[in-house]
Amino acid sequence: MNERILVVDDEQSINDLIKLDLEFEGYVVESAYDGQEALAKVDSFNPDLIILDVMLPKVSGFDVCKKINIEKSIPIILLTAKTDVIDRVLGLELGADDYMTKPFDNRELLARVKALLRRSKSTSLPDQDILTNNEIILILNERKVLINDLEIHLTPKEYELLMLLISNPEQVFSRESLLEKVWGYDYFGDTRTVDMHIQRIRKKIAEHSTHDYIQTVFGVGYKMRKFS
Repeated sequence: MNERILVVDDEQSINDLIKLDLEFEGYVVESAYDGQEALAKVDSFNPDLIILDVMLPKVSGFDVCKKINIEKSIPIILLTAKTDVIDRVLGLELGADDYMTKPFDNRELLARVKALLRRSKSTSLPDQDILTNNEIILILNERKVLINDLEIHLTPKEYELLMLLISNPEQVFSRESLLEKVWGYDYFGDTRTVDMHIQRIRKKIAEHSTHDYIQTVFGVGYKMRKFS
């Protein structure tokens, strides 16, 4: 297996328990106990996935998430003791791929870890090496997205969503279908997760494009409009 996971939580008992469960599953695990240490270990450890608590000393989990997603494409699961929807939405807006509210079931956390890693490492790509829709180009073997020849940075989940939509132009996907196909497991959150990710993709594309590519289908979900 050998995937590397960074666990960031200032409560040592929680950190140790998550680390123990992950190591039992065969993952290579490093721990960090504050946001500053987490950022340093992202560079030195180069994790394949990060489990990140929101309430951290020195640098908050939100700020860590934001900085990581500016510089790298690493799947992030946020852990929060807060049940406020605003906190969950903020985490997704800053680039987190998933979130769990404490206390959580460790078996569910492991399921989400496996699903995120499976999706981010997936080789089940379309037959062609490049997908295009007018101004948008996806170079699949490099997981690179170009808009009018300018590269844009997408998180792993944003990339998976865009790839699915551009691979199926004009096909309408419900929010529930997108959760199932992109998150790859029985998601226990709500469909606002999809809305937040679509919103971020739209914003990044719009900075360099002239078309409105992702269309909302009222009462259903989303589709990718095809431009010649």
